Amino acid sequence: MKLSLVIMAAGLGSRYGGNKQVDGIGPHREILMEYSIYDAIRAGFGKVVFIIKPEMREMMESLCGYLTGKTALDGSPLEVEYVYQDFSSLPSFFAVPPDRTRPFGTVHALLCAEAVVDGPCCVINADDFYGLDAYC
Repeated sequence: MKLSLVIMAAGLGSRYGGNKQVDGIGPHREILMEYSIYDAIRAGFGKVVFIIKPEMREMMESLCGYLTGKTALDGSPLEVEYVYQDFSSLPSFFAVPPDRTRPFGTVHALLCAEAVVDGPCCVINADDFYGLDAYC
């Protein structure tokens, strides 16, 4: 069981006007969550779970696919998972309003990741930076 970094990256960016979580900000166009992933690996995390929209999969793999070749601090391969924030993970007692198309929010996102997170985890937003101390 590996310590998992769960990254909520399915945001719509409606106020920003696009997918701010994947805009390059670093000197080599690194995206903000790459800095968070780097710090989490240094702190001992062995798994990264991206919560994304289905239409983001190809883009995320092109931006972060290199992570599957990385090694965790304990020497094991870094595990990488992609899960979709969609309505399939909602509890059976909950009915989605007929006109609802947008995902619900944080708890909904975490329900979508439940199947791939089997131990302790840390949940972050893709468009925030936390620093190494947040993971230690």
